[in-house]
Amino acid sequence: MTEERAYWLAWAKISGIGPIALQKLKQQFDSLARAWTVTPAELGQISGFGRQKIEKIVQERSRINPEELLKEHIEKNPNFWTPADPDYPRLLQEIPTPPPVLYYRGIVDSQEILGITPTVAIVGTRESSEYGRRWTRKISTILAKSGFTIVSGLAAGIDTEAHRACLEAGGRTIAVFGNGVDMVYPRENKSLAEQVVKQGLAVSEYPAGTKPNSKHFPQRNRIIAGLSRAVLIMEAPKKSGALITADIANEFCRDVYVLPARLDDEKSHGCLQLINKGAEVIPITMDKLLEMLGAMPPLDIDVGDSSEQLSLFEEKEQTSMPDLEPMLANIFQHISSEPILLDLIIQKTGLSSGEVSSSLLQLELLGLVTQLPGMRYQKN
Repeated sequence: MTEERAYWLAWAKISGIGPIALQKLKQQFDSLARAWTVTPAELGQISGFGRQKIEKIVQERSRINPEELLKEHIEKNPNFWTPADPDYPRLLQEIPTPPPVLYYRGIVDSQEILGITPTVAIVGTRESSEYGRRWTRKISTILAKSGFTIVSGLAAGIDTEAHRACLEAGGRTIAVFGNGVDMVYPRENKSLAEQVVKQGLAVSEYPAGTKPNSKHFPQRNRIIAGLSRAVLIMEAPKKSGALITADIANEFCRDVYVLPARLDDEKSHGCLQLINKGAEVIPITMDKLLEMLGAMPPLDIDVGDSSEQLSLFEEKEQTSMPDLEPMLANIFQHISSEPILLDLIIQKTGLSSGEVSSSLLQLELLGLVTQLPGMRYQKN
């Protein structure tokens, strides 16, 4: 596990190798440690790995010692996870582009890591109206008191209201940064960021010292969506980062809810577009919203070490596995109560699309899984 961690970090240092390429490498060679030693010819077997890319990999790979890089990195950034770590957030493991390195600052909650505590993203425009801020405060407060963790991006406007209301209600919140977790943007949210790390968690895929960059924020939005079971868009004009988050949430099979507003309110034209595309409207009554989100009471138990909890969780999953043929069992273990895309099942199992499709049909006939719209599957 420690060895693989070093190679996630090393591959992330190779220019032109992003989350999708990393998933291809891992799928092709079973581990990133093995991928580090393969020949250029073997790299050429991967779709999208052309001659120039391979030459760059070989050149840069020769200058990096993964074990030494890990030691040096820990000195500057001691708190980070890779997908090889047991504490890496489970919900992020399910998306097709998990961050190869996720830095964090604050209080780690193992129930959140395991995906047991329900997490909901609340995002919207920086130039929010009183209407948008008021409903954001109301909904964030209710959800926080009902045991939900609120995820947002610490931006001005709606994000700020969501984090602040959650903290004031005594809840937990996760702020996803578009810069290093040792920096705060916007600056006026410095005191809010300090409260977040005292009561919740700040995460980022960028190492310490990374300054804010407009190119980072669309990438940041996929982490907000990935960490959440549902995304609430409170207020968004036609051009808004919140709409990017909504689109990504749809790709990740997350539910998207939208706060309705006046037809002549330009700050909500993006929300109206989402409703026209089929997004759910946030209900007027909070009881109905909690019902829609599948509210559960906060867990008042001693969760202990998160890695231990993960082992217990996996053991429970294994003991409840029905007696299936090896291929069916392999596919079934990658399906949970949360919907998962067919392409992601193929990626996780390493099987062909034909093998996965026929096996899923057998699992459906056995009453073990259900196919949902959009080629998604979930465990019954």
